[in-house]
Amino acid sequence: MQTRPLGDTGIEVSRLCLGTMTFGEQNSEAEAHEQLDRAVAFGINFIDTAEMYPVPPVAETQGRTEAYIGSWLKRRGSRDDIILATKATGPGPDHIRGGPRLSRDHLHQAIDESLARLQTDYIDLYQLHWPERNANFFGKLGYAYDEEEDTTSLEETLAALKELVEAGKVRAIGLSNDTPWGVMRALHLAETQGLPRVASVQNPYNLLNRSFEVGLAEIAHRERVGLLAYSPLAFGMLSGKYLDGARPEGARLTLFERFQRYTNPQAQAATAEYVRIARNADLDPARMALAFVNSRDFLTSNIIGATSMAQLESNLASESLRLDGEVLEAIEDVHRRYSNPAP
Repeated sequence: MQTRPLGDTGIEVSRLCLGTMTFGEQNSEAEAHEQLDRAVAFGINFIDTAEMYPVPPVAETQGRTEAYIGSWLKRRGSRDDIILATKATGPGPDHIRGGPRLSRDHLHQAIDESLARLQTDYIDLYQLHWPERNANFFGKLGYAYDEEEDTTSLEETLAALKELVEAGKVRAIGLSNDTPWGVMRALHLAETQGLPRVASVQNPYNLLNRSFEVGLAEIAHRERVGLLAYSPLAFGMLSGKYLDGARPEGARLTLFERFQRYTNPQAQAATAEYVRIARNADLDPARMALAFVNSRDFLTSNIIGATSMAQLESNLASESLRLDGEVLEAIEDVHRRYSNPAP
């Protein structure tokens, strides 16, 4: 398993990270522990979660994912060889903290509740799940400035995170679902006001959504704020299992109609092309899609997720797959014709 530096923190993380948002909804506690055991045995040292998980986010299950990881950490005992990441929820779901904000009081409450569920006294990487300000994320295009928006200042948020670092509750901080402006503003405040420097940005990145390359990839290189890529299989679309309108029993898009980000006609047409490339090269489409993400030099870690051990084994196998020039050029040809069909 390759490792890569997490920004300037001195922390080394595995190139594959185990995502956990199905734990507590599609996966039981026992299944979650089985996945965690297998991932660590394979060489993964990086686990990503969030206070909001599992998804879909509802009050009845909120925090269950962290609790499952916490019971696994307690059973396992060796906390310090795991790099554990979680996230503070941005504005939206009222069942979390009565309507979550990224203010000082909210962040102190959020970290303490996460630590209790995770049964640990520190988080290696604490991330802001999405910005409090109005911005383009979760597939939103066409930015519109709101002169009257009521948001916590980024200065207050970073100052609160500094307190968490100084208290020993957090080792490093990161952003998620953020924009080039958001990352550069956070870096500027860190440099000019002595606030913590963000180490990473967790954004979507896959063959159907390469928008990270437009502005953030250069920042990742020049500022050493690498990508933690989520949805590398585009909610499973890139496996090919949803082609021609198929909805396999128990699959995420079958169970939860809300997940439509990657199902528009352009995305489906592009997916068919990528699956064809894989099959012509005698490759599993899902492994090819993951291997493409793994190959990006702005990547810090690729967040894989699975609901079955068979899916997990397939995802793990992508770590050793190297795509040849012919496959990469074929991928680029499709990307030129279907540029970011599902941002």
